[in-house]
Amino acid sequence: MLAWQGVARAQTEDRSDRARSVNGEYLGTIDIGESTRAIQTNTATPVSKINRKEIEDRHANTIAELIDSIPGVTLINGSTPIGSGINIRGFGANGTYGTDQKVLVLIDGATSGSEELYRIGTQLFTDPLLYRQAEVIRGTVGSLEYGSGVIGGVVRLETSDASDLLRGKTGITLNENLSGYTNGNGFATSITVAAMPNEHIEFLANYTWRKGGTQQDGHGDEIPNSAFELPSYLLKGAVHFGADNDHTIEASFSQTETSERDRPYDSFGTTGGSFGNVDRDTQSRTIILGYHYDPIENDAINFSLVYSFADQDIEQEYIEGSSPFAPPGGFDVVNADHSYETSKITLKNGASFNTGSVRHNLRIGTEYISRDRLTADSAPGGTDNRLAAFLVDEIGLFRGLTVTPAARWETSTVKGQLSDGTRVSYTNDALMGGVSGRYELPFGLAFFGSWAHTESLPILDDLTNATYMRQPEQGDTWEAGAAFERVGLLSASDRLAFKINYYDTELTDNTSYSGVSEVYLNGLEIEASYATSDGFYVDFNGNIVDGQRLTTAGIVNDWTNLPANTYQLSIGKRFGQTFDIRWEGVLAEDLNTNGTVDEGYNVHNLRASFSPPVGFLQGLVFRASAENIFDTFYNPALATRPAPGRNFKGSVSVLF
Repeated sequence: MLAWQGVARAQTEDRSDRARSVNGEYLGTIDIGESTRAIQTNTATPVSKINRKEIEDRHANTIAELIDSIPGVTLINGSTPIGSGINIRGFGANGTYGTDQKVLVLIDGATSGSEELYRIGTQLFTDPLLYRQAEVIRGTVGSLEYGSGVIGGVVRLETSDASDLLRGKTGITLNENLSGYTNGNGFATSITVAAMPNEHIEFLANYTWRKGGTQQDGHGDEIPNSAFELPSYLLKGAVHFGADNDHTIEASFSQTETSERDRPYDSFGTTGGSFGNVDRDTQSRTIILGYHYDPIENDAINFSLVYSFADQDIEQEYIEGSSPFAPPGGFDVVNADHSYETSKITLKNGASFNTGSVRHNLRIGTEYISRDRLTADSAPGGTDNRLAAFLVDEIGLFRGLTVTPAARWETSTVKGQLSDGTRVSYTNDALMGGVSGRYELPFGLAFFGSWAHTESLPILDDLTNATYMRQPEQGDTWEAGAAFERVGLLSASDRLAFKINYYDTELTDNTSYSGVSEVYLNGLEIEASYATSDGFYVDFNGNIVDGQRLTTAGIVNDWTNLPANTYQLSIGKRFGQTFDIRWEGVLAEDLNTNGTVDEGYNVHNLRASFSPPVGFLQGLVFRASAENIFDTFYNPALATRPAPGRNFKGSVSVLF
């Protein structure tokens, strides 16, 4: 991984060097224009990254709300942790299940999230302020290193390190972030202590408490089931040793929990409905233990051995009399407690080397994944043990041309007990793979394309269906596109970048969606930015998608998890390192799905940040935003409740 990052940095540095010379005359160091988010033009993989600064700027309550500005990403009720989910390219969360196993969520490499829990979502209760970076890989081609069955994409979250806050210097620092918002009287406090007593030891501790009341939509009506309270904390440490500190042992523990009282069992809905209400407590924990060896003098070794453990416990109890349709004591599914434990061991090495004139950046590894789930009504328990091996090789054939083959082999054994006491066991395996190619012309224009095949091996939810347990889902995706990045287009220091990606996806042998045999999707994702050295910048992204499904009755019609076409534009101005202000507009088209129309909308936001230039106040940052400033009423496609109306947000962050 470090070898790949080194190539990206070298390309960026080369572009900066060219910016300092015009007609052969050296101009000295020039500040290059920067946009809100760097477009990843140097890879064929459709990937977007959100850094810590943008995480704080966006004032997001949830991870879903944080990444909704990435093309291809659609939210299910994303403004609240409860009953929200992430949909990427038409897969992932929907109004019935919080996940369909086709969007993978990783926290520091640990696989997080539940399987197909009915009506109560992914339970990805984790606070955005715990992280230093959020990365979204769309589609399959970039996912084979991380898991199988990924058709929508991968969400990779990286928690903060002490060295991030201390910028690699020894000492101790404290960071406090206080924020609040008006729509729901929300409040959050996040305090982080980071320490590096010497260059060999670092430690970080964070506690975040976030609370929000009942929100209002654009009509001024309350949005039921939108209040929440979310305490989280993170402990993380590392020891570096050896020559040049090339050995590292690290450990981390994070926990997020929420308690709901007399709230709808159907967390996607706004009323108790036929299921009624419940008291529900949810707790998510993640443990990471890792060893890393990255010797500076040896590019053939970048070794890591990481153990991760993700645990989710959900306890719920029916509120008597909350449903006129439920029997005394409520339905069994409403009283069901759930427990997920996922252990994973990943062994990986990254190597950079040459074979003749051919350059290689090779990542190869193996991992063991074990999932243990408690038996519950409508969610059969058991174990799902998997062994996988993967290989990704970025091959530089000659100037400008890079070809990256990737492969993953995975085998699974799923065991459990049926309701009649019969014990069953199923074993499946699959070989998956793909290849991407990218060719860059000397003036910054690049063309790329890829093909990838993945398979979703049967999961515990289908343990009672013998046919499904022998039928891995098949996913194939073709992609093609172009990217351009140039420093010094209209002036010596401006920067223009864009990336356009077309994809065509086919899902066959479906077992995830009732009454559906196959799904066909195609779409266009657009990212573009322009920035000047005097602080002016423009960012744009668009997502245009179409899709159909083949029903088990042989009928072809619209894919019901299809998101609307959306376009997002930001225009901003920075005044040195002191002040930054921008306007954001979001436009969604009408969506007609088999005769049901979701109305389009346009929403406008304003954001600003201010950092006093005074020396002793340099660690102080004020941020403010006004979201949905015209108080527009809208219900996004795929969402099961209206979006919040006008919302004023503010925060202050100080680094001591």
